Amino acid sequence: MDLIRAGLGISKTIRNVGRLQEIVLVFGRHGFDEFITNRVTGKIPNFVLPKSKKRISEELANKSEKDWNQVLGFRLRKCFEDLGPAFIKFGQLLSTREDIFHPSFIEEMQMLRDKVKPVPLADVLPAIERSLGKKIDQIFKFVDPEAIGTASIGVVYRAVLLDGTKVVIKVRRPGIEKEIETDFSILMFLAQQAERVSTELRYLGVSRVINDFAFTLQRELNFNIEALNCERLKKNLEKHDEKKLYYIPKVFKEFSSEDMLVIEELSGIPFSNSELILEKKEELIPKMEYGVQLFLKTFLKDGFFHADLHGGNFFYLTDETHDGRIGLIDFGLMGSLSKNGRHHFIAIVYALLSYNYENLVYEFLDVAEYDNIPDMDGLIRDVRDGLSPFVGLSVQQTNFSDLLTVVLNTLKKHQIFLPREWYIIFRALITIDGVGKSLGIDLNIFGILEGDIDEIVQSTFNKEELIEEAAWAARDITSSLRILPRHIRWFLRDFAKKGYAVEIKNTGYEKELGALTGALIFLSFTLLAGIFLFSGIFIMVPKEIHIWADIPTMSWIAWSCSLLLFASGISSLKK
Repeated sequence: MDLIRAGLGISKTIRNVGRLQEIVLVFGRHGFDEFITNRVTGKIPNFVLPKSKKRISEELANKSEKDWNQVLGFRLRKCFEDLGPAFIKFGQLLSTREDIFHPSFIEEMQMLRDKVKPVPLADVLPAIERSLGKKIDQIFKFVDPEAIGTASIGVVYRAVLLDGTKVVIKVRRPGIEKEIETDFSILMFLAQQAERVSTELRYLGVSRVINDFAFTLQRELNFNIEALNCERLKKNLEKHDEKKLYYIPKVFKEFSSEDMLVIEELSGIPFSNSELILEKKEELIPKMEYGVQLFLKTFLKDGFFHADLHGGNFFYLTDETHDGRIGLIDFGLMGSLSKNGRHHFIAIVYALLSYNYENLVYEFLDVAEYDNIPDMDGLIRDVRDGLSPFVGLSVQQTNFSDLLTVVLNTLKKHQIFLPREWYIIFRALITIDGVGKSLGIDLNIFGILEGDIDEIVQSTFNKEELIEEAAWAARDITSSLRILPRHIRWFLRDFAKKGYAVEIKNTGYEKELGALTGALIFLSFTLLAGIFLFSGIFIMVPKEIHIWADIPTMSWIAWSCSLLLFASGISSLKK
Protein backbone atom coordinates (compact mmCIF):
# COMPACT_ATOMS: atom_id res chain seq x y z
CA MET A 1 0.00 0.00 0.00
CA ASP A 2 1.46 3.34 -1.03
CA LEU A 3 -0.08 5.82 1.40
CA ILE A 4 1.84 8.80 0.05
CA ARG A 5 0.78 8.15 -3.53
CA ALA A 6 -2.80 7.70 -2.40
CA GLY A 7 -2.66 10.99 -0.51
CA LEU A 8 -1.24 12.92 -3.43
CA GLY A 9 -3.81 11.51 -5.81
CA ILE A 10 -6.80 12.34 -3.66
CA SER A 11 -6.98 15.93 -4.87
CA LYS A 12 -7.83 14.61 -8.31
CA THR A 13 -10.13 11.71 -7.44
CA ILE A 14 -12.06 11.00 -4.26
CA ARG A 15 -12.51 7.25 -4.10
CA ASN A 16 -14.80 7.18 -1.08
CA VAL A 17 -17.15 10.14 -1.25
CA GLY A 18 -19.28 8.78 1.61
CA ARG A 19 -16.31 8.69 3.99
CA LEU A 20 -15.25 12.18 2.86
CA GLN A 21 -18.74 13.45 3.67
CA GLU A 22 -18.62 11.84 7.12
CA ILE A 23 -15.19 13.36 7.87
CA VAL A 24 -16.23 16.81 6.63
CA LEU A 25 -19.38 16.71 8.78
CA VAL A 26 -17.36 15.82 11.90
CA PHE A 27 -14.79 18.57 11.30
CA GLY A 28 -17.55 21.05 10.53
CA ARG A 29 -19.49 20.12 13.67
CA HIS A 30 -16.41 20.79 15.83
CA GLY A 31 -15.80 24.27 14.47
CA PHE A 32 -13.61 23.73 11.40
CA ASP A 33 -16.34 24.62 8.91
CA GLU A 34 -14.73 27.99 8.17
CA PHE A 35 -11.57 26.22 6.95
CA ILE A 36 -13.44 23.80 4.66
CA THR A 37 -13.41 25.35 1.20
CA ASN A 38 -15.51 24.77 -1.91
CA ARG A 39 -12.63 22.71 -3.28
CA VAL A 40 -13.56 20.15 -0.62
CA THR A 41 -17.36 20.32 -0.54
CA GLY A 42 -17.48 20.53 -4.33
CA LYS A 43 -16.35 16.91 -4.49
CA ILE A 44 -19.47 15.79 -2.58
CA PRO A 45 -22.64 15.84 -4.73
CA ASN A 46 -25.59 17.85 -3.35
CA PHE A 47 -23.78 18.57 -0.09
CA VAL A 48 -24.43 21.57 2.13
CA LEU A 49 -21.98 22.09 5.00
CA PRO A 50 -23.77 22.85 8.29
CA LYS A 51 -22.44 25.75 10.35
CA SER A 52 -21.01 25.14 13.79
CA LYS A 53 -22.43 26.96 16.81
CA LYS A 54 -19.10 28.56 17.67
CA ARG A 55 -16.33 29.03 15.16
CA ILE A 56 -12.72 28.50 16.07
CA SER A 57 -11.72 31.98 14.90
CA GLU A 58 -14.25 33.50 17.32
CA GLU A 59 -12.97 31.41 20.21
CA LEU A 60 -9.36 32.24 19.41
CA ALA A 61 -9.90 35.96 19.05
CA ASN A 62 -9.24 36.71 22.71
CA LYS A 63 -6.86 33.85 23.54
CA SER A 64 -3.15 33.81 24.30
CA GLU A 65 -0.74 31.60 22.33
CA LYS A 66 -1.06 28.78 24.88
CA ASP A 67 -4.85 28.93 24.83
CA TRP A 68 -4.80 29.12 21.04
CA ASN A 69 -2.96 25.79 20.83
CA GLN A 70 -5.12 24.24 23.53
CA VAL A 71 -8.37 25.24 21.80
CA LEU A 72 -7.15 23.90 18.47
CA GLY A 73 -5.87 20.71 20.10
CA PHE A 74 -9.15 20.16 21.94
CA ARG A 75 -11.21 20.57 18.76
CA LEU A 76 -8.95 18.24 16.78
CA ARG A 77 -8.98 15.65 19.55
CA LYS A 78 -12.78 15.55 19.51
CA CYS A 79 -12.74 15.11 15.74
CA PHE A 80 -10.22 12.26 15.92
CA GLU A 81 -12.19 10.47 18.65
CA ASP A 82 -15.33 10.55 16.49
CA LEU A 83 -13.55 9.41 13.32
CA GLY A 84 -11.99 6.20 14.64
CA PRO A 85 -8.66 4.32 14.72
CA ALA A 86 -6.88 5.90 11.73
CA PHE A 87 -7.41 9.44 13.00
CA ILE A 88 -6.68 8.43 16.60
CA LYS A 89 -3.37 6.97 15.39
CA PHE A 90 -2.60 10.24 13.66
CA GLY A 91 -3.37 12.16 16.86
CA GLN A 92 -1.11 9.82 18.83
CA LEU A 93 1.69 10.56 16.37
CA LEU A 94 1.10 14.29 16.78
CA SER A 95 1.45 13.83 20.56
CA THR A 96 5.08 12.71 20.08
CA ARG A 97 6.19 15.76 18.09
CA GLU A 98 7.22 18.17 20.82
CA ASP A 99 9.69 19.65 18.33
CA ILE A 100 6.82 21.09 16.27
CA PHE A 101 3.78 21.65 18.48
CA HIS A 102 3.07 23.64 21.62
CA PRO A 103 2.92 21.75 24.97
CA SER A 104 -0.77 22.54 25.45
CA PHE A 105 -1.54 21.05 22.03
CA ILE A 106 0.56 17.98 22.90
CA GLU A 107 -1.41 17.50 26.12
CA GLU A 108 -4.66 17.31 24.18
CA MET A 109 -3.25 14.79 21.71
CA GLN A 110 -1.87 12.62 24.53
CA MET A 111 -5.43 12.08 25.74
CA LEU A 112 -5.98 9.93 22.63
CA ARG A 113 -3.63 7.16 23.83
CA ASP A 114 -6.36 5.21 25.61
CA LYS A 115 -9.24 6.02 23.27
CA VAL A 116 -9.03 2.97 21.01
CA LYS A 117 -11.87 0.51 21.58
CA PRO A 118 -10.99 -3.19 22.13
CA VAL A 119 -11.95 -5.80 19.54
CA PRO A 120 -13.67 -9.08 20.55
CA LEU A 121 -11.73 -12.22 19.68
CA ALA A 122 -14.62 -13.39 17.52
CA ASP A 123 -14.09 -10.41 15.20
CA VAL A 124 -10.42 -11.18 14.54
CA LEU A 125 -10.72 -14.99 14.59
CA PRO A 126 -11.24 -15.25 10.78
CA ALA A 127 -8.08 -13.16 10.22
CA ILE A 128 -6.08 -15.38 12.61
CA GLU A 129 -7.20 -18.62 10.94
CA ARG A 130 -6.67 -17.17 7.47
CA SER A 131 -3.12 -16.22 8.43
CA LEU A 132 -2.41 -19.62 9.99
CA GLY A 133 -4.04 -21.54 7.20
CA LYS A 134 -5.55 -23.76 9.90
CA LYS A 135 -8.17 -23.74 12.60
CA ILE A 136 -7.03 -21.93 15.72
CA ASP A 137 -7.30 -25.02 17.93
CA GLN A 138 -4.81 -26.83 15.68
CA ILE A 139 -2.07 -24.40 16.79
CA PHE A 140 -3.17 -23.06 20.17
CA LYS A 141 -4.26 -24.95 23.25
CA PHE A 142 -5.85 -21.80 24.68
CA VAL A 143 -6.55 -18.20 23.58
CA ASP A 144 -7.81 -15.66 26.09
CA PRO A 145 -10.87 -13.94 24.56
CA GLU A 146 -10.13 -10.72 26.50
CA ALA A 147 -7.56 -8.49 24.80
CA ILE A 148 -4.62 -7.47 27.03
CA GLY A 149 -3.62 -4.63 24.72
CA THR A 150 -5.40 -2.45 22.20
CA ALA A 151 -3.84 -0.07 19.71
CA SER A 152 -4.94 1.69 16.56
CA ILE A 153 -3.32 -0.92 14.34
CA GLY A 154 -3.39 -4.17 16.31
CA VAL A 155 -4.97 -6.04 19.20
CA VAL A 156 -3.05 -8.34 21.58
CA TYR A 157 -4.32 -11.58 23.18
CA ARG A 158 -2.68 -14.10 25.50
CA ALA A 159 -2.44 -17.67 24.21
CA VAL A 160 -0.78 -21.04 24.85
CA LEU A 161 0.71 -23.20 22.10
CA LEU A 162 -0.03 -26.91 21.94
CA ASP A 163 3.38 -27.66 23.51
CA GLY A 164 2.51 -25.43 26.51
CA THR A 165 4.58 -22.38 25.52
CA LYS A 166 3.00 -19.13 26.64
CA VAL A 167 2.76 -16.60 23.84
CA VAL A 168 0.92 -13.44 22.85
CA ILE A 169 -0.89 -12.98 19.55
CA LYS A 170 -0.79 -9.55 17.95
CA VAL A 171 -3.30 -9.37 15.12
CA ARG A 172 -4.22 -6.53 12.81
CA ARG A 173 -7.63 -4.94 13.27
CA PRO A 174 -10.17 -6.14 10.69
CA GLY A 175 -10.29 -3.80 7.68
CA ILE A 176 -7.78 -1.37 9.18
CA GLU A 177 -5.52 -1.35 6.12
CA LYS A 178 -8.21 -0.15 3.73
CA GLU A 179 -9.64 2.20 6.34
CA ILE A 180 -6.25 3.83 6.95
CA GLU A 181 -5.54 4.16 3.23
CA THR A 182 -8.85 5.93 2.66
CA ASP A 183 -8.68 8.10 5.78
CA PHE A 184 -5.05 9.06 5.27
CA SER A 185 -5.60 10.20 1.71
CA ILE A 186 -8.60 12.30 2.76
CA LEU A 187 -6.70 13.66 5.76
CA MET A 188 -3.83 14.80 3.55
CA PHE A 189 -6.24 16.44 1.15
CA LEU A 190 -8.07 18.28 3.96
CA ALA A 191 -4.80 19.44 5.53
CA GLN A 192 -3.60 20.87 2.22
CA GLN A 193 -6.86 22.71 1.64
CA ALA A 194 -7.10 24.05 5.21
CA GLU A 195 -3.55 25.40 5.20
CA ARG A 196 -4.32 27.37 2.04
CA VAL A 197 -6.92 29.46 3.83
CA SER A 198 -5.52 29.59 7.38
CA THR A 199 -2.17 30.96 8.51
CA GLU A 200 -2.91 29.55 11.98
CA LEU A 201 -3.21 25.99 10.71
CA ARG A 202 -0.20 26.49 8.47
CA TYR A 203 1.78 27.61 11.51
CA LEU A 204 0.60 24.55 13.43
CA GLY A 205 2.46 22.45 10.87
CA VAL A 206 0.09 19.49 10.56
CA SER A 207 1.23 18.79 7.01
CA ARG A 208 4.82 18.55 8.23
CA VAL A 209 4.07 15.27 10.01
CA ILE A 210 1.84 13.81 7.29
CA ASN A 211 4.77 12.03 5.64
CA ASP A 212 5.98 10.78 9.02
CA PHE A 213 2.49 9.39 9.57
CA ALA A 214 2.62 7.46 6.30
CA PHE A 215 6.16 6.23 7.00
CA THR A 216 5.22 4.96 10.46
CA LEU A 217 1.96 3.34 9.39
CA GLN A 218 3.42 1.45 6.45
CA ARG A 219 5.81 -0.30 8.84
CA GLU A 220 3.39 -0.85 11.69
CA LEU A 221 0.82 -2.41 9.37
CA ASN A 222 3.27 -5.14 8.38
CA PHE A 223 4.04 -7.42 11.33
CA ASN A 224 6.76 -9.16 9.32
CA ILE A 225 8.77 -5.96 9.70
CA GLU A 226 8.25 -6.00 13.47
CA ALA A 227 9.46 -9.62 13.59
CA LEU A 228 12.59 -8.68 11.64
CA ASN A 229 13.17 -5.69 13.94
CA CYS A 230 12.98 -7.98 16.96
CA GLU A 231 15.52 -10.43 15.57
CA ARG A 232 17.89 -7.69 14.40
CA LEU A 233 17.88 -5.96 17.78
CA LYS A 234 18.47 -9.30 19.50
CA LYS A 235 21.58 -9.96 17.39
CA ASN A 236 22.92 -6.45 18.02
CA LEU A 237 22.44 -6.73 21.78
CA GLU A 238 24.17 -10.10 21.88
CA LYS A 239 27.32 -8.48 20.47
CA HIS A 240 27.54 -5.86 23.24
CA ASP A 241 25.58 -7.24 26.21
CA GLU A 242 28.37 -8.99 28.13
CA LYS A 243 26.24 -9.28 31.28
CA LYS A 244 23.28 -10.74 29.40
CA LEU A 245 21.03 -8.14 30.98
CA TYR A 246 18.48 -7.63 28.22
CA TYR A 247 16.16 -10.36 27.06
CA ILE A 248 14.35 -10.18 23.71
CA PRO A 249 11.40 -12.57 23.36
CA LYS A 250 11.39 -15.27 20.73
CA VAL A 251 9.36 -14.73 17.56
CA PHE A 252 7.51 -17.79 16.25
CA LYS A 253 7.96 -17.07 12.56
CA GLU A 254 6.22 -20.28 11.52
CA PHE A 255 2.96 -18.85 12.91
CA SER A 256 3.57 -15.19 12.05
CA SER A 257 2.72 -13.27 8.90
CA GLU A 258 2.09 -9.77 7.62
CA ASP A 259 -1.27 -9.74 9.44
CA MET A 260 -0.29 -11.48 12.68
CA LEU A 261 2.65 -11.78 15.06
CA VAL A 262 3.11 -14.66 17.53
CA ILE A 263 5.77 -13.90 20.12
CA GLU A 264 6.90 -15.30 23.47
CA GLU A 265 5.08 -13.91 26.50
CA LEU A 266 7.33 -12.31 29.11
CA SER A 267 6.63 -13.03 32.77
CA GLY A 268 7.56 -10.07 34.91
CA ILE A 269 6.74 -6.64 36.28
CA PRO A 270 6.33 -3.77 33.81
CA PHE A 271 8.28 -0.65 34.71
CA SER A 272 5.03 1.28 34.47
CA ASN A 273 4.04 -0.46 37.74
CA SER A 274 6.23 1.86 39.78
CA GLU A 275 5.08 0.58 43.22
CA LEU A 276 6.29 -2.97 42.57
CA ILE A 277 9.42 -1.82 40.72
CA LEU A 278 10.46 0.45 43.59
CA GLU A 279 10.75 -2.64 45.79
CA LYS A 280 13.56 -3.74 43.45
CA LYS A 281 15.16 -0.30 43.31
CA GLU A 282 18.53 -1.29 44.77
CA GLU A 283 18.86 -4.09 42.23
CA LEU A 284 17.70 -1.88 39.37
CA ILE A 285 20.06 1.08 39.83
CA PRO A 286 23.22 -0.60 38.45
CA LYS A 287 21.17 -2.46 35.84
CA MET A 288 19.56 0.73 34.55
CA GLU A 289 22.95 2.47 34.34
CA TYR A 290 24.38 -0.48 32.43
CA GLY A 291 21.23 -0.61 30.30
CA VAL A 292 21.55 3.03 29.24
CA GLN A 293 25.23 2.48 28.48
CA LEU A 294 24.33 -0.57 26.39
CA PHE A 295 21.60 1.34 24.56
CA LEU A 296 24.09 4.06 23.61
CA LYS A 297 26.70 1.56 22.43
CA THR A 298 24.16 -0.35 20.35
CA PHE A 299 22.90 2.84 18.75
CA LEU A 300 26.28 4.47 18.12
CA LYS A 301 27.99 1.35 16.82
CA ASP A 302 25.13 -0.29 14.90
CA GLY A 303 22.78 2.64 14.21
CA PHE A 304 19.69 0.61 15.17
CA PHE A 305 17.74 0.98 18.40
CA HIS A 306 14.37 0.59 20.11
CA ALA A 307 12.69 4.00 19.78
CA ASP A 308 9.73 3.50 22.13
CA LEU A 309 11.28 2.55 25.49
CA HIS A 310 8.57 3.83 27.82
CA GLY A 311 7.79 2.06 31.10
CA GLY A 312 5.18 -0.22 29.56
CA ASN A 313 7.73 -1.77 27.19
CA PHE A 314 10.27 -2.57 29.95
CA PHE A 315 9.77 -5.71 32.07
CA TYR A 316 11.66 -6.81 35.17
CA LEU A 317 11.56 -10.57 34.58
CA THR A 318 10.69 -12.82 37.51
CA ASP A 319 10.47 -16.32 36.02
CA GLU A 320 13.04 -18.96 36.99
CA THR A 321 14.83 -18.95 33.62
CA HIS A 322 15.31 -15.20 33.24
CA ASP A 323 15.02 -13.95 36.83
CA GLY A 324 16.50 -10.48 37.27
CA ARG A 325 16.91 -9.71 33.57
CA ILE A 326 15.18 -6.85 31.75
CA GLY A 327 12.82 -7.79 28.95
CA LEU A 328 11.76 -5.59 26.04
CA ILE A 329 8.59 -5.77 23.96
CA ASP A 330 6.90 -3.90 21.09
CA PHE A 331 9.31 -3.59 18.17
CA GLY A 332 7.05 -1.72 15.77
CA LEU A 333 8.74 1.65 16.25
CA MET A 334 12.49 1.38 15.76
CA GLY A 335 15.06 4.05 15.02
CA SER A 336 18.00 3.89 12.65
CA LEU A 337 20.81 6.23 11.66
CA SER A 338 23.33 5.88 8.86
CA LYS A 339 27.07 5.64 9.49
CA ASN A 340 27.52 9.25 8.40
CA GLY A 341 24.68 10.32 10.69
CA ARG A 342 26.27 8.50 13.63
CA HIS A 343 29.55 10.27 12.97
CA HIS A 344 27.73 13.61 13.16
CA PHE A 345 25.96 12.55 16.36
CA ILE A 346 29.24 11.52 18.00
CA ALA A 347 30.81 14.82 16.97
CA ILE A 348 27.86 16.72 18.46
CA VAL A 349 28.08 14.81 21.75
CA TYR A 350 31.85 15.28 21.89
CA ALA A 351 31.47 19.03 21.25
CA LEU A 352 28.80 19.22 23.98
CA LEU A 353 30.93 17.40 26.54
CA SER A 354 33.96 19.56 25.70
CA TYR A 355 31.85 22.76 25.82
CA ASN A 356 32.74 23.56 22.20
CA TYR A 357 29.41 25.11 21.21
CA GLU A 358 30.72 26.49 17.92
CA ASN A 359 31.62 23.02 16.62
CA LEU A 360 28.35 21.71 18.03
CA VAL A 361 26.36 24.22 15.95
CA TYR A 362 28.32 23.54 12.77
CA GLU A 363 27.91 19.77 13.13
CA PHE A 364 24.22 20.13 13.88
CA LEU A 365 23.60 22.34 10.84
CA ASP A 366 25.07 19.61 8.62
CA VAL A 367 22.09 17.39 9.48
CA ALA A 368 19.33 19.89 10.31
CA GLU A 369 16.66 21.21 7.95
CA TYR A 370 16.34 24.94 7.27
CA ASP A 371 15.26 27.18 4.40
CA ASN A 372 17.63 30.09 5.05
CA ILE A 373 21.15 30.02 6.50
CA PRO A 374 20.75 31.15 10.13
CA ASP A 375 22.67 33.88 11.93
CA MET A 376 25.65 31.79 13.04
CA ASP A 377 26.91 34.07 15.81
CA GLY A 378 23.42 34.45 17.25
CA LEU A 379 22.72 30.70 17.02
CA ILE A 380 26.01 29.79 18.75
CA ARG A 381 25.28 32.30 21.50
CA ASP A 382 21.73 31.01 22.03
CA VAL A 383 22.85 27.36 22.08
CA ARG A 384 25.61 28.12 24.58
CA ASP A 385 23.32 30.12 26.85
CA GLY A 386 20.55 27.51 26.61
CA LEU A 387 22.49 24.26 27.09
CA SER A 388 25.35 25.15 29.41
CA PRO A 389 23.20 25.14 32.59
CA PHE A 390 22.15 21.51 31.94
CA VAL A 391 25.51 19.93 31.09
CA GLY A 392 26.74 17.77 33.97
CA LEU A 393 23.42 17.50 35.78
CA SER A 394 21.93 14.14 36.70
CA VAL A 395 18.40 13.07 35.87
CA GLN A 396 17.13 14.03 39.33
CA GLN A 397 18.65 17.49 38.94
CA THR A 398 17.44 18.04 35.38
CA ASN A 399 14.02 19.31 34.44
CA PHE A 400 13.69 17.76 31.00
CA SER A 401 10.61 19.79 30.18
CA ASP A 402 12.72 22.91 30.64
CA LEU A 403 15.60 21.41 28.66
CA LEU A 404 13.34 20.40 25.78
CA THR A 405 11.65 23.80 25.84
CA VAL A 406 15.03 25.56 25.62
CA VAL A 407 16.15 23.41 22.70
CA LEU A 408 12.89 23.73 20.78
CA ASN A 409 12.61 27.46 21.36
CA THR A 410 16.16 27.92 20.06
CA LEU A 411 15.40 25.88 16.96
CA LYS A 412 12.14 27.72 16.31
CA LYS A 413 13.79 31.11 16.83
CA HIS A 414 16.27 30.35 14.07
CA GLN A 415 13.74 28.43 11.92
CA ILE A 416 15.62 25.13 12.13
CA PHE A 417 13.90 21.73 12.12
CA LEU A 418 15.10 18.34 13.30
CA PRO A 419 14.96 15.55 10.69
CA ARG A 420 12.59 12.75 11.71
CA GLU A 421 15.32 10.21 12.54
CA TRP A 422 17.20 12.70 14.72
CA TYR A 423 14.11 13.67 16.64
CA ILE A 424 13.45 9.97 17.34
CA ILE A 425 16.97 9.67 18.81
CA PHE A 426 16.61 12.61 21.18
CA ARG A 427 13.12 11.56 22.20
CA ALA A 428 14.30 8.00 22.89
CA LEU A 429 17.10 9.27 25.15
CA ILE A 430 14.71 11.52 27.05
CA THR A 431 12.19 8.67 27.37
CA ILE A 432 14.82 6.38 28.90
CA ASP A 433 15.80 9.11 31.33
CA GLY A 434 12.14 9.61 32.15
CA VAL A 435 11.78 5.93 33.04
CA GLY A 436 14.72 6.20 35.44
CA LYS A 437 13.39 9.39 36.96
CA SER A 438 9.91 7.92 37.53
CA LEU A 439 11.54 5.07 39.47
CA GLY A 440 13.65 7.42 41.56
CA ILE A 441 16.86 6.20 39.89
CA ASP A 442 19.48 8.93 39.51
CA LEU A 443 21.02 8.42 36.05
CA ASN A 444 23.58 10.88 34.71
CA ILE A 445 23.29 10.44 30.97
CA PHE A 446 26.00 13.04 30.28
CA GLY A 447 28.32 11.22 32.66
CA ILE A 448 27.64 7.90 30.92
CA LEU A 449 28.33 9.48 27.55
CA GLU A 450 31.48 11.14 28.82
CA GLY A 451 32.81 7.85 30.17
CA ASP A 452 32.25 6.02 26.88
CA ILE A 453 32.82 8.72 24.27
CA ASP A 454 36.57 8.13 23.87
CA GLU A 455 36.10 4.39 23.38
CA ILE A 456 33.22 5.00 20.96
CA VAL A 457 35.23 7.55 18.96
CA GLN A 458 38.18 5.16 18.71
CA SER A 459 36.01 2.23 17.67
CA THR A 460 34.06 4.36 15.20
CA PHE A 461 37.05 6.03 13.59
CA ASN A 462 39.50 3.11 13.82
CA LYS A 463 42.18 2.23 11.31
CA GLU A 464 40.22 -0.60 9.73
CA GLU A 465 37.22 1.63 9.06
CA LEU A 466 39.39 4.40 7.59
CA ILE A 467 41.11 1.85 5.34
CA GLU A 468 37.71 0.55 4.26
CA GLU A 469 36.49 4.08 3.49
CA ALA A 470 39.71 4.80 1.54
CA ALA A 471 39.31 1.55 -0.41
CA TRP A 472 35.76 2.45 -1.43
CA ALA A 473 36.86 5.99 -2.36
CA ALA A 474 39.73 4.55 -4.46
CA ARG A 475 37.29 2.17 -6.15
CA ASP A 476 34.98 5.07 -7.07
CA ILE A 477 37.89 7.16 -8.38
CA THR A 478 39.24 4.20 -10.40
CA SER A 479 35.82 3.57 -11.92
CA SER A 480 35.53 7.25 -12.86
CA LEU A 481 39.01 7.26 -14.42
CA ARG A 482 38.13 4.17 -16.43
CA ILE A 483 34.96 5.54 -17.94
CA LEU A 484 36.13 9.17 -18.41
CA PRO A 485 38.34 8.59 -21.51
CA ARG A 486 35.62 6.45 -23.04
CA HIS A 487 33.01 9.18 -22.61
CA ILE A 488 35.41 11.87 -23.92
CA ARG A 489 36.07 9.72 -27.04
CA TRP A 490 32.33 9.25 -27.58
CA PHE A 491 31.75 12.97 -27.18
CA LEU A 492 34.50 13.96 -29.64
CA ARG A 493 33.28 11.38 -32.17
CA ASP A 494 29.73 12.71 -31.91
CA PHE A 495 31.04 16.29 -32.07
CA ALA A 496 32.96 15.64 -35.29
CA LYS A 497 30.20 13.57 -36.90
CA LYS A 498 27.46 16.13 -36.39
CA GLY A 499 29.60 19.15 -37.15
CA TYR A 500 28.82 21.15 -34.05
CA ALA A 501 29.93 24.78 -34.15
CA VAL A 502 30.28 27.41 -31.48
CA GLU A 503 29.11 30.90 -32.34
CA ILE A 504 29.76 33.88 -30.12
CA LYS A 505 27.49 36.88 -30.57
CA ASN A 506 28.36 40.29 -29.21
CA THR A 507 25.35 42.33 -28.14
CA GLY A 508 25.76 45.66 -26.36
CA TYR A 509 29.48 45.51 -25.58
CA GLU A 510 30.95 46.75 -28.90
CA LYS A 511 32.67 49.78 -27.33
CA GLU A 512 34.26 47.80 -24.51
CA LEU A 513 35.38 45.01 -26.83
CA GLY A 514 36.81 47.60 -29.27
CA ALA A 515 38.85 49.17 -26.49
CA LEU A 516 40.07 45.74 -25.37
CA THR A 517 41.04 44.82 -28.96
CA GLY A 518 42.93 48.12 -29.39
CA ALA A 519 44.80 47.56 -26.15
CA LEU A 520 45.85 44.08 -27.25
CA ILE A 521 47.05 45.39 -30.65
CA PHE A 522 48.99 48.22 -28.94
CA LEU A 523 50.58 45.70 -26.61
CA SER A 524 51.62 43.55 -29.59
CA PHE A 525 53.17 46.50 -31.47
CA THR A 526 54.93 47.68 -28.32
CA LEU A 527 56.39 44.22 -27.75
CA LEU A 528 57.74 44.06 -31.32
CA ALA A 529 59.07 47.62 -31.06
CA GLY A 530 60.92 46.66 -27.90
CA ILE A 531 62.47 43.65 -29.63
CA PHE A 532 63.82 45.81 -32.51
CA LEU A 533 65.03 48.48 -30.06
CA PHE A 534 67.12 46.02 -28.06
CA SER A 535 68.28 44.27 -31.25
CA GLY A 536 69.80 47.52 -32.45
CA ILE A 537 71.57 47.96 -29.12
CA PHE A 538 72.96 44.40 -29.18
CA ILE A 539 74.33 44.93 -32.72
CA MET A 540 76.53 47.85 -31.68
CA VAL A 541 77.72 46.36 -28.34
CA PRO A 542 80.97 44.76 -29.70
CA LYS A 543 82.11 48.05 -31.29
CA GLU A 544 83.49 51.22 -29.74
CA ILE A 545 81.17 54.16 -30.42
CA HIS A 546 82.73 57.66 -30.32
CA ILE A 547 80.66 59.55 -32.92
CA TRP A 548 77.28 59.00 -34.60
CA ALA A 549 79.02 57.60 -37.69
CA ASP A 550 80.37 54.68 -35.64
CA ILE A 551 76.80 53.30 -35.10
CA PRO A 552 76.19 50.36 -37.47
CA THR A 553 73.66 50.78 -40.25
CA MET A 554 71.75 47.69 -39.04
CA SER A 555 71.21 49.34 -35.66
CA TRP A 556 69.66 52.39 -37.35
CA ILE A 557 67.40 50.10 -39.39
CA ALA A 558 66.30 48.17 -36.28
CA TRP A 559 65.54 51.39 -34.38
CA SER A 560 63.58 52.74 -37.32
CA CYS A 561 61.45 49.60 -37.37
CA SER A 562 60.95 49.94 -33.64
CA LEU A 563 59.78 53.55 -34.03
CA LEU A 564 57.39 52.63 -36.84
CA LEU A 565 55.93 49.78 -34.85
CA PHE A 566 55.44 51.96 -31.77
CA ALA A 567 53.74 54.62 -33.91
CA SER A 568 51.45 51.96 -35.38
CA GLY A 569 50.51 50.87 -31.84
CA ILE A 570 49.64 54.47 -30.85
CA SER A 571 47.46 54.81 -33.95
CA SER A 572 45.60 51.59 -33.05
CA LEU A 573 44.57 53.12 -29.71
CA LYS A 574 43.16 56.20 -31.43
CA LYS A 575 40.92 53.99 -33.56
